[in-house]
Amino acid sequence: MRVEYDYDTCIGMFQCVAEWDAFERDEDAGKAVLADSEEQADEVFVREVPDDAKLDAKFAARSCPVDAITIYDDDGEQLIP
Repeated sequence: MRVEYDYDTCIGMFQCVAEWDAFERDEDAGKAVLADSEEQADEVFVREVPDDAKLDAKFAARSCPVDAITIYDDDGEQLIP
């Protein structure tokens, strides 16, 4: 499972931070940051989701009010949103 995070879309509600500790607050920018991720495209960050964090990652994606977080399964199929 992997997560894609669109930093540009983020509006800084930080609901993802409450759901999964891979997301951290960047108070200066007013946006969340996805730790241990790589920039795949302009302002889009990607990382693998550890097996023990799959549920937290899904909750983080579902909690985002602007759908800045997308979850894909191991086959590349989009799960959330």
